Amino acid sequence: MAMSVQPNEQSLWDCVLEMTKAAQEKNSDPIVWAVQLTSTLNSAGVPLPSTHLAYVLISHICWDNHVPIAWKFLEKALHVGIVPPCLVLALLSSRVIPNRQLHPAAYRLYMELLKQHAFSFLSLVNGSNYSKIMKSIDEVLHLSQIFGLKVCESGILVAYVFSVVLQLLDASLDDESLLEIAPEKNFRWPTKPQDTKMDCLDIFNVKRTEHHEGLCKANTTMAIELVGEFLQNKVTSKILYLACQNMPLHWEGFVQQLKFLVMKSTALRNSKHITPDTLLQLMSGMHSVLSGECKRTSKEVHAIINTSSLISSSGQSNVTTQSALWLPIDLFLEDAINGSQVAAYSSIEILTGLVKALQAFNGTSWLDTFLGLWIAALRLVQRERDPSEGPVPRLDSCLSMLLSITTLAVADIIEEDESELIEETEHSPSSHGQEKHAPGDRRKDLIASLQLLGDYEYLLTPPQSVRSIANQAAAKAIMFVSGVTVGNGYHYESVSMNDLPINCPGNMRHLIVESCIARNLLDTSAYLWSANVNGRSNQIPRNVNTQTQGWSSLMKGTPLTPALINALIATPASSLAEIEKVYEIAANGSDDEKISTAMILCGASLVRGWSIQENTILLIIKLLSPEVPAVHSGSESHLIGYAPFLYVLLVGISSVDCVQILALHGLVPLLAGALMPICEVFGSSIPNVSWTLPTGEGLSSHAVFSSAFTLLLRLWRFDHPPLEQVVGHMAGPLKSQLSPEYLLLVRNSMLASCRKSPKNEFKTKRFSKVLTMPSGPIYLDSFPKFKFWYRQHQECIASTLSGLEHGTPVHQLVDALLNMMLRKINRSGTPLTPTTSGSTNSSGSGVEDVSIRLTVPAWDILEATPFVLDAALTACAHGRLSPRELATGLKELADFLPATLATIVSYFSAEVTRGIWKPAFMNGTDWPSPAANLTSVEQQIKKILAATGVDVPSLETGGSSPATLPLPLAALVSLTITYKVDKASERFLTVVAPALSSLAISCPWPCMSIIASLWAQKAKRWSDFLVFSASRTVFHHSSDAVVQLLRSCFTSTLGLSSSHVCSNGGVGALLGHGFGSHLSGGISPVAPGILYLRVHQSVRDVMFVKEEIVSLLMHSVRDIASGGLPRGKSEKLKKTKYGLRCGQVSLAGAMMRVKNAASLGASLVWMSGGLCLVKSLITETLPSWFISVHGPEQEGGESGVMVALLGGYALAYLAVLSVSFAWGVEVESRYSKKRPMVIGAHLEFLASALDGKISLGCDAATWRAYVSGFVSLIVECAPTWMQGVNVDVLKRLSKGLRQWNEKDLALALLGIGGVGAMGAAAELIVECGI
Repeated sequence: MAMSVQPNEQSLWDCVLEMTKAAQEKNSDPIVWAVQLTSTLNSAGVPLPSTHLAYVLISHICWDNHVPIAWKFLEKALHVGIVPPCLVLALLSSRVIPNRQLHPAAYRLYMELLKQHAFSFLSLVNGSNYSKIMKSIDEVLHLSQIFGLKVCESGILVAYVFSVVLQLLDASLDDESLLEIAPEKNFRWPTKPQDTKMDCLDIFNVKRTEHHEGLCKANTTMAIELVGEFLQNKVTSKILYLACQNMPLHWEGFVQQLKFLVMKSTALRNSKHITPDTLLQLMSGMHSVLSGECKRTSKEVHAIINTSSLISSSGQSNVTTQSALWLPIDLFLEDAINGSQVAAYSSIEILTGLVKALQAFNGTSWLDTFLGLWIAALRLVQRERDPSEGPVPRLDSCLSMLLSITTLAVADIIEEDESELIEETEHSPSSHGQEKHAPGDRRKDLIASLQLLGDYEYLLTPPQSVRSIANQAAAKAIMFVSGVTVGNGYHYESVSMNDLPINCPGNMRHLIVESCIARNLLDTSAYLWSANVNGRSNQIPRNVNTQTQGWSSLMKGTPLTPALINALIATPASSLAEIEKVYEIAANGSDDEKISTAMILCGASLVRGWSIQENTILLIIKLLSPEVPAVHSGSESHLIGYAPFLYVLLVGISSVDCVQILALHGLVPLLAGALMPICEVFGSSIPNVSWTLPTGEGLSSHAVFSSAFTLLLRLWRFDHPPLEQVVGHMAGPLKSQLSPEYLLLVRNSMLASCRKSPKNEFKTKRFSKVLTMPSGPIYLDSFPKFKFWYRQHQECIASTLSGLEHGTPVHQLVDALLNMMLRKINRSGTPLTPTTSGSTNSSGSGVEDVSIRLTVPAWDILEATPFVLDAALTACAHGRLSPRELATGLKELADFLPATLATIVSYFSAEVTRGIWKPAFMNGTDWPSPAANLTSVEQQIKKILAATGVDVPSLETGGSSPATLPLPLAALVSLTITYKVDKASERFLTVVAPALSSLAISCPWPCMSIIASLWAQKAKRWSDFLVFSASRTVFHHSSDAVVQLLRSCFTSTLGLSSSHVCSNGGVGALLGHGFGSHLSGGISPVAPGILYLRVHQSVRDVMFVKEEIVSLLMHSVRDIASGGLPRGKSEKLKKTKYGLRCGQVSLAGAMMRVKNAASLGASLVWMSGGLCLVKSLITETLPSWFISVHGPEQEGGESGVMVALLGGYALAYLAVLSVSFAWGVEVESRYSKKRPMVIGAHLEFLASALDGKISLGCDAATWRAYVSGFVSLIVECAPTWMQGVNVDVLKRLSKGLRQWNEKDLALALLGIGGVGAMGAAAELIVECGI
């Protein structure tokens, strides 16, 4: 490419050219020519080295003056520095390489110049016209266009070095006639002349001499050797690694070409300086070029990151240490099955991201990671082996977490690995016709982890309720290994253990293996190592006949008889085909068959059909939105005709466990989208039509509406006190406040993601083919009746009632409802005083008249209910209605329309928070009395708290003072006590009970203990559960109690507690045996971690939690440094250039415990406040901590240095782990959108502090340890975080690290900064010579 010059410059370059020609004719000494030329250019004011001179000289040589003296002039010009070497080489490559066969000597000279000048870039990078030279090189080689660099100067140096290697490689392949058959054909550099006429080539071919041929072959060998030198040279290899990181497509093509060369090249095999194996080793070593030298400069951290393998250690202390690696998984699993909250997102996604983050952070193999995951999930189940009885069963949720959620998370991890493998294979041109579905390494690691799981027998004992299922799984494995055939169509669930002549004791591993086989993670060969036949195969008959009716009968076409229906309800389906068969009957069968299949779908297949659980849920949700029949006509919704079927489905999925399982699978938003149309339709329907269920139960539109409506309410944070929804400093801005609008937005986002994301291809293959995703988004505006109620609900929370006008339909309905409520009361005709809202006296109309007036849509009743409650509560407050009559009336209202429970909850909750009602004396006369067991309940609460190190003296009730509750709260608890504790009442109590608990917790002490006492009198078997729940109120009102509990979590996990049970530390000390009555005579102690996971939702101001966690973390560091190390080891501490070093065991142990403390802290921050609290920690709390001045350490000297060093690393671990838990370590996920902003803001703070723009108050050693540790962890564990971060910030941070002599770390940071930072990284490599 010719450079454009101004007319007045043309004469200068003409003069230079004439001078060169004259010197060439005279055969002048190159040094004389160079001196004269330099003098001429200096006199003309041309900056040197000159880019234009490079163009002039190369144009002069190629090809009119391709003579030795001209090349000597060029060499001398390079030597004296009047032309830029890289530009000269770029110009030569564009001319010489295509013509190398015609001019082999020129090609040899070009490569000799490469040897001399292509490995040194220092003068180029430090030169004043560096940018200009790079721009010229880009124009010559079109690097920006070829490599897709958006900014011309960014990364051109990397692209240039890469292009040199690519050109040499392509030329070598072409020389051996391999280029045309090489696998990579997309990225080519010119290897043949573009304008040479064919007749010239023919003449040249005739005149080829033996010397010419030899030179060409020698050139090919030399070019290949040069490629090896570029891969081996310290500077160029690192620059090429930047190309590997940031130009993956081009690099993949390069690798393919190089491997093809190694396989086919004769020149390479004949080389005396490099062998094929050496070239391959250089290529494979490229991935460690930067990472090998740019690991953490802090060697203590590096030693801890590469912790020992799980399977290589033994002993109790090692087991404790190993379990601590996966502590966040244990905490997440325990928190996820907490029945007090319903999640909108899938636990599968969150668990998958958490496992990936911990695998990267711990630096473990996938074998150890999978083993740690299975052990954590098994520990969860074991903690529920003997639970305390209560209204919130958890065992089925725990089993679902182990056998469905965890298995699906493992499947996601394995399928992601194999999809990448398949994609690479499909895009590899050399792989056509090869097998593309070979198992990846992660699948092999899964198999190995499950084999090792058999060593943990103490975790494999199945709970009593699933022991028979485990035995069946073991029997299936044994029969498979023994070659037993089962007559009449085998279905192992239908095989009775009585049919087998041997005992087949199964364990939890049998169930895990069965689940993995069902998910295609394992094949049936897994039975060979999981069956545990133990020589008993000779006792097994060769054929087993089964006559039990079950799923096999259904698949054969047996009609649905009562016996078969009961068998299918009680036995989970084991395959997708079976559950699809039920769906087919439900969709196309008769009305009776529809109801039967609804009961089957909501039976054992939903709760314990672990291998098909998500499909069962999705099919149920699909059935809740039936299509419009072809014969449907009229204005009435087609849903009305499905009323009995929908009712059975709604009741079937309303249990606590079912809702929790739905939430674990992340299907709550889809369910909400299916429930809202049902609520809208049946809530608008007049109940003048009734249906009869097969059980004989009558059914109205009100019943269907109430079932759908109460279920919908449980899917969002309906039960939380109004105060939390209106006060800004509460949990609202931090914890995800679910609402109907939010659920619909999540639903719409989920459906859009399923349609767009290619990552979901593997996931969608798991789903039934009969499933079809809803077509479009839906919004709250689509449901005007529901929206009206929701707005009224919010208004009721925000302000007192108003707007009821006399004589309106709503006023008349209020009167009718009041009369209905009081019809069983002797004083039913007694008028109620009008409320401030304008409601009038109840007239005591006849029962028949009331019944007629109440034959109205459910939405109308809900609209009138707040005014009814206002009138009733006011009458009770003024003595015109007794407490017993109020409770009875409320029960009448709730029985008439159970959906009114929602309004009862919202109204009474709002009135409690307003504080305008007189207290109700719980004396046993007017209101129920807690006196019989109140003292016992309070003592047990104190016992629970004391066992976890929490001492709150204010729990005393003040002697003989009467027990009181706010009047609305007393009314609400009295209503709940009227319900029976049975299955029929569960659906309604699950609406009221959480709200009652949350409301009582927010009230002053001892409101919660009074309510617990009253309920313990009613349901004695729930006593321990109620007492435990009541203890939450302490943490709502006392920040000191929260701090004490958090401190106990740290000390127990780290083994710093004086308590014997906590002396070993680890997961066992933190979570213990879970919650249950394991001691006679009272509730057993509860581990601090279990208590915190149950109470953190009740903490009033969660913002202070992160501050306390940072403080407790630093306090733990001091404890570890001073007393946490083994005795006799502290004297081994010695200074090093890194700050402090001690004996290998003691320092490694201290760092491991620091890491465990940070892991615990990060988990607690994430679980306490979610993404928002993590963001606040990173962008507010940590910067404030570093800026603040902290007091001197308790110990000086080397211990003080160690505290400072460990403290910095602890905070680095805390920061990186918190971010990885919240937003993952992957490039992109559902939750990662805000991560670049958070990371960018924190890196800006670090860079500004390193620039001196921010004054720090912390110890300098702590600051340095934090910065180096934080950056190192990102480089090693989460390099994708740097994508999208401002490049200028990375450059400033890199500069600060270099000032600390952390050159390797500075380079590693720039190396992961993406294409934008690629140029800066290359310049740093050149400047530092690293």
